[in-house]
Parts: sequence; C-alpha cells; structure tokens
Amino acid sequence: MSLLRSRHYQEILRRLYHGQTCVEKYDLLVIGGGIVGAASAREILQRHPNLKVALAEKENAFAQHQSGHNSGVIHAGIYYKPGTLKAKLCVEGLKMSYNYFDQRGIPYKKCGKLIVATDESQLKSLNDLYDRGIANGVPDLQMVERDKIQEIEPYCQGVKALWSPHTGIVDWQYVTECYVQDFINFGGTTFTNFNVVKIEESPDNSEYPISVYSRSMKRILTKYVLTCGGLHSDKLAEMTGGSKSPRIVPFRGEYLLLCPEKRYMVRGNIYPVPDPRLPFLGVHFTPRMDGSVWLGPNAVLAFKREGYTWGDINLLDLFDALLYPGFRKLALKYMGSGIQEMMRSAFIVKQVRELQKFIPDITEFDVERGPAGVRAQALDTDGNLVDDFVFDRGSGKNAISQRVLHCRNAPSPGATSSLAIGKVIAEKLRKEFNF
Repeated sequence: MSLLRSRHYQEILRRLYHGQTCVEKYDLLVIGGGIVGAASAREILQRHPNLKVALAEKENAFAQHQSGHNSGVIHAGIYYKPGTLKAKLCVEGLKMSYNYFDQRGIPYKKCGKLIVATDESQLKSLNDLYDRGIANGVPDLQMVERDKIQEIEPYCQGVKALWSPHTGIVDWQYVTECYVQDFINFGGTTFTNFNVVKIEESPDNSEYPISVYSRSMKRILTKYVLTCGGLHSDKLAEMTGGSKSPRIVPFRGEYLLLCPEKRYMVRGNIYPVPDPRLPFLGVHFTPRMDGSVWLGPNAVLAFKREGYTWGDINLLDLFDALLYPGFRKLALKYMGSGIQEMMRSAFIVKQVRELQKFIPDITEFDVERGPAGVRAQALDTDGNLVDDFVFDRGSGKNAISQRVLHCRNAPSPGATSSLAIGKVIAEKLRKEFNF
C-alpha cells in the first residue's frame, strides 16, 4: 500500500510539474532579482522592446541579499588589475551610475575615499595601487601627503594616502528597486517567491524549449534563460550542465556601528592599503546615506549561503563549502589570518584596534555590533579567488546549455558596475542568441 501511495504521489507531482495550468511563456527569463539581474533585464528590454521578458526572484522582494547587504559604496575602479572586466566595467559603471542617479533623482553623496598608509612599510603597495588606478583611468586620482589627509579627514592619521574624489555612497537596494521599476515600465514581468529548483528541456513545446520550475511548482516556459544567481550562481549553472567550478563559498562580513556622538570624525570613506598577501581589503570606515557610519567588515566563513549570523546554519551549504578542494586549500593557506578574523568577530575590541590605526580617538565604547552581509566568493579548485566577472554558457551537451547564459561571478564592484554589466550581457545575448 505504501508503494502504491508513493507512486500515486509521484504521479501527482509529475502532473503538477508538466501540466499546463498557470504556465507562463517568455522569450527570455532572467533568474535572480539582485542588482545585476535587474540591471540586465532592464537593459535587454530597453534594447529589445518587442521581446517578452520576465525577471524571477526567489525571495518575496528584490535585492534581499548581496545587493541589499553591502556597504553602499560607489567604487571608482582603483583596485582591479588593468585590462580585466572588473577594471573596465567599474570605471564605466561609475560614470553611468552617476548619470542614472541624476536622471532618476536618486539621492547619493560624492564624499570621496582615502586609502591610507599608516606606516612607511605600506608606501610601495600604495604606489603600486596608484599606478593601477591611473592605468584603469580612475578620474582625478591623487597621491596626497599627511597635511592633505588631515585636511580631508581631520581625525585620520597616516603618512600618505590615495584620494579618490569621485568615490561616493548610495543605497544600492533602492537603486535595484528603481531598475526593476524601469523594467516593468518597459513592459517586463516580475515574479517573486520563485525559487528555481529545476531547469530542463520542455518535452511538449518546441517553440519554448526550456521549462523552469519553482519550488512552489510553478512552471515557466521560455526560449532563453539568463541566470544572475549571486550566492546560488554555481547551483543554477549546474542545473543546465555547467561546471561545478568556480564554486561559490559564502563569506560573512560583520560591521560595527559608530555611535552618533562620534560620527563627526568620519566625513568620507577611509580604507586601508590592502595587504597583497591576504584575499580581502580589511576593515574600513563607510558613511551611509542615513547618516550612520559602518566600521568593518571582517571576513568569516558563513555556515549558510544566506548566513548573516553564527546561528544561521545549513548543513548542506556548510558541507558543500568544507568539502570543496578549493576552500580547503584556501583555508590552509590563510589559516592564521582566518583565525584572526574569527577572533575579531567574537571580540569587538580586536576590530577596534584595527580601526584605531586610522582614527585613534575611537574606542570600544564608541561602537556597537551592526549589520552583516554575505559575499558570494567564487573559488577555483586550486583555492584561488576568482577575481574577475565570469560569464559562460556551460559545457552541457543538451539543448538547454546552448540557450542559457550564466553570470557566475559578479562580486564587488558588481553594484557600481551593474549598468555596464547589463550592457555586456545584452550584447552577449544579441550575438550568441541572435536577439
């Protein structure tokens, strides 16, 4: 009897998945309602107004993860290796972003950024960073001395610094919502609570050869798919025969909040000179549009792909990260710094000591625990951080892989670069799918 029940249950599921009730049909389905997915959907429909395009998001609203849990910085393009997509698209995206904000009436502040060397040993790295920024075409980048540092940030100490006057801050979640509204105004359709669990060939419709199923058993038929899945980008790629590498390993960044009485000490963004031996930038000072000041972040392994606290645990996500050879090699290579990051997470005073290198007057009594974000860090099997944006069509032999484009890696400065990334993706779709 139990076997019959099981078969009967499977038949019900089969009919729900493959039945024609509540089936939507589109020329293109964009999966992922973060800032890159929204910007890309907007750009595609703006270029091709006759296409029927949908944007699907697994949460009940857009920009709920990386796009809504970031520092809010508008980056200028200083850090990235010349010639990479990151370098090119960040500088282009900076200009496009400010133009868009002005046209759309989106509030922002061009408060600038100092990258500060606190001792002589960092000067070579600072000079190298300056050369990189100039090669990338970062506008009005300057090397400044101690007195200029004090003029820009009176409470900050340092021996030398890079000054980027065009770095700014904005609410990227609100920007994403504006992209989505533009997309809707252009005629696009949006779906929320659409958590994709399967992408397969349509057995019964050659005009719309791809079937995309949600966890709630809703089915969308489409001719083409673009995935911009952020923390789940590798999983979406695997659904269509793509490689398991690069793998997404989630790293949580925890911020502290500066008390209102001390906010006057920070005018703009204050960043450290990045240590070339370490994979992340280090703690910094970031003013926010709401007037608050974020301090941090650290970088610790998240135990869930959307794990914003130590208590957020998903064993499948955790084992997926721990068993991946690339993560084990990364952890072994950076074991010492990894332990230090965990200690900073546990003890606020340790993170404050890093901040005091720049503003000595800030104490542990001036801060409290703040928000956290999770970075979708792509790793290759050798334990290297995949540093550039990655787009691919997968390596599957089925028909689906030839009709799906994956945005597999779009970390910082993904938000700043979002409009420029949208242009690149729209052009790729035009060439490869004959839009």
